[in-house]
Amino acid sequence: MRVARVRPDKLDVLKAWFAEAEQRADEVRATFEQEGVTHEQAKLISTADGPLLVYAVECADYEAAGEVFRNSTLPIDAEHKRVMAEVLDGQVDTPVLLDIHI
Repeated sequence: MRVARVRPDKLDVLKAWFAEAEQRADEVRATFEQEGVTHEQAKLISTADGPLLVYAVECADYEAAGEVFRNSTLPIDAEHKRVMAEVLDGQVDTPVLLDIHI
């Protein structure tokens, strides 16, 4: 799970991109298959300091999934990287308070 600041002037771009990704779910699932990801969820939180994107990824090996994504040549992955670079304004340091799995 990651939390990032969203540039307030790019909030509409972010929302439009995730709406497009929903429409392109088959392409998204193809990336999941390559990466070993079983579930992703993005949430937007409004704060007094501006919007935050909370992005959760479920997979067996997060580091391996990230490596596959970074090296992906799939068009949707290239678009995702471009949009995130445009709309995000740095990660937020969030301490882990609970992390339990089976």
